[in-house]
Amino acid sequence: MGYILDLIKEYQMNIMLVLSSICGMLAFFVLITKTLTKRRKWIMLALELASMLLLVFDRFAYYYRGNTDVVGYWMVRISNFLVFMFTLAIPLIFTLYLIDILVSDDKYDKPPLRLRHSCYIAVIGLSLLIISQFTGFYYTFDELNCYQRADGFIISYIFPLAILLIDLSVVIDNYRRLGRFLGLSLLLFSIVPTSAAVLQIFVYGISFTNISLVGMAMITYIMSLIDTNDMLEQASMREIELEREERRNMKLLFEQTASALANAIDAKDKYTHGHSRRVAKYSQKIAHYAGKTDKECEEIYFAALLHDVGKIGIQDSIINKEGKLTDEEYAIIKSHPVIGKQILSSISQSPYLSLGANYHHERYDGNGYPEGLKGEDIPDLARIIAVADAYDAMTSKRSYRDPIPQQIVREEFVKGIGTQFDPVYAKIMIHFIDLDSEYQMKEREDPYELEGDTSLVCSSYRSSSSAGILLTNTFTHIRLTTKMNDGFKEDIFIPTFIIFDSIDARVYEDENKRRDLFYLEYATIRADGVIEVSEARNVKSETKDIKSAAEESKAFIHDEVTIELDAVRFKDHALIRMTDGFRSHEIILALQDSTRFAYISVTGEHCTITDVDVNKTDEEISEGFIPRIAEEISYINVPAGDIPNVQVDGWRAASSQGIKVTDGMKISFHTMSLPTARLVWHCAFAFLFTSDDGKPDGENYRELTVLRLDGEGWEEDELADNQVSVTKLDSFTNWNDWKTKNKSGLDCELTYHKEKGKVIITTEYCGLSIRSVTTYEETVPEVYTALTGDQCAITNIRIKR
Repeated sequence: MGYILDLIKEYQMNIMLVLSSICGMLAFFVLITKTLTKRRKWIMLALELASMLLLVFDRFAYYYRGNTDVVGYWMVRISNFLVFMFTLAIPLIFTLYLIDILVSDDKYDKPPLRLRHSCYIAVIGLSLLIISQFTGFYYTFDELNCYQRADGFIISYIFPLAILLIDLSVVIDNYRRLGRFLGLSLLLFSIVPTSAAVLQIFVYGISFTNISLVGMAMITYIMSLIDTNDMLEQASMREIELEREERRNMKLLFEQTASALANAIDAKDKYTHGHSRRVAKYSQKIAHYAGKTDKECEEIYFAALLHDVGKIGIQDSIINKEGKLTDEEYAIIKSHPVIGKQILSSISQSPYLSLGANYHHERYDGNGYPEGLKGEDIPDLARIIAVADAYDAMTSKRSYRDPIPQQIVREEFVKGIGTQFDPVYAKIMIHFIDLDSEYQMKEREDPYELEGDTSLVCSSYRSSSSAGILLTNTFTHIRLTTKMNDGFKEDIFIPTFIIFDSIDARVYEDENKRRDLFYLEYATIRADGVIEVSEARNVKSETKDIKSAAEESKAFIHDEVTIELDAVRFKDHALIRMTDGFRSHEIILALQDSTRFAYISVTGEHCTITDVDVNKTDEEISEGFIPRIAEEISYINVPAGDIPNVQVDGWRAASSQGIKVTDGMKISFHTMSLPTARLVWHCAFAFLFTSDDGKPDGENYRELTVLRLDGEGWEEDELADNQVSVTKLDSFTNWNDWKTKNKSGLDCELTYHKEKGKVIITTEYCGLSIRSVTTYEETVPEVYTALTGDQCAITNIRIKR
């Protein structure tokens, strides 16, 4: 300990010089800083200058000590006086700083009384200091002009210690109100110099008190800056958050206003409920897939939401007219884009809104209205809205027709590519249709499609029936309540479930509609377990009694009965579990094949069905979950080639193994559309992809392109660009003949040419010469190909390199 004290005493003068220099620099920084209030700035400046001068004069006192000439005589006396004065002034300035913090930061209305007492103590201390200069009460100087402590020396320390202790009590009381950094600095300023002053009493020749006071003054300034910056940052964050909240509120107001206006537009036409919202949703989806930014997608959404705003200016009698419009009425209807533009042009902050309203009826070939624009002269967002608008118009119910089956809608888009629709956005919509195996993208008005009323009144058998709910390899849970119709006293008054397939997922009784919509009914299952088989290949059922049959019959006659049904399908088998609380039934149906869809519809006889609730789970079943009761129908039980044969029962439901693409490679195979195939795109596809293990479902899978044998191509990844050219050869007659030949089965050979960053696929198939060029970035790793399709069998796959 003695060694350390000797070391400090040896370098004390240098320590004082360094600290005083730092205080001088901090005083300069205080002058130029703009983050402090004016009052606090002057207080902090006084604190740093007083600290600097304290050490300067303390150093002079040591330097001139023992110097007996005139300069030395006066410098020793002046320096020691100023040292005692600044030792008292610094705690006083600190008190003023503490007062400013507590009052200016709204912690107190006026300074605490204790801090005012600190100021009084400082005045008394300064008075005694002046008196001591004439009485020698604090200190004296000997004949060698050296400083000597006097009897009253201890009293000189009582005043700054008293001030610091009082300030300490105030800091402790308000510590939680003060900032983390500020509170710590104030606490240290009160404690450290106090401890140093006590030590100073017992150690002579080292200025512990003065050095500690200066050190704490420096720390106080630094902490003050940190605290101020922290407060400014918090204020800035609050301001930013308030601005964000204001923007959120403005956006919410805009969204609510736009939605309310869209609802008002749709309300004018009883057949277009929800049309604007669906068009907005489809448009945003197309824009996102086309690579638009989030901001652009949002703008397209709202432009689509308000695209029909001009209908506000059209008479309801024209909009809701049941029959054909006259030429004059049609001309009035055609004016709604211009009216919409006039309405929305006043919203200067969102000019894109008027573009959607004015141009969504323009055609890509220039035959649209109101201005007859052509191609890319039509605003981009209007071309997207035109596709979404046409899709919703075809898939929604009208006064003169039901929703058009999705396959027919798809063909309309194929016909309209480059004429009615922008080719890019029409192809995106076609792609969405291909992926929408459950036909979810359409107007929903049926309770069992999870919107609208949830009741069904059945008088005679099948007089009313719900739209079909698609059965998949995840469980569908249906819960409903049934009650016998009032006044009915016959035996049969029970709900029935129809298991069927049709193009538009609806039950039909009319034979012409059944034929046109490829209607197929597998079986009907009554809630009491009675099964009537139509086209199912086999059925197996098991019933378990929970309560007596008499109790069940009584409940159906007098009470409401809750029926719960779970249904799931895997390939060509369906499993249905059903209970009414009295008996439970488990039914297995062997469907005709794995290709056709299977829907379940709710109907009944002389009963009212209410509280219908439909839910689907996410858990998939696997092979073997449903016991097989009939042989699997397969079209690929023939010898395989170099890799296994593939049967594709639905859109890309299966694919071949991956094949690494090399230059000059040829893949030959036999392909046949399945008996259920009826559309042009029910054929084989080839696709290019990358993945870590070369498998179509492998790790880091990325799809570059899909090429169908009907000539359509599709690029899947932003890293790739795909160009497809199709030439009809002399052997091509028409598409009906093409479908017939495809169903009978044909051989095909694909030739692959690989260059740096490019793969070219060529083939001649069924009267079509097809060339696909896929260009991709050099960062793409190894490229693979595989075969898939829709409702087709691919056999005898041979690979030649």
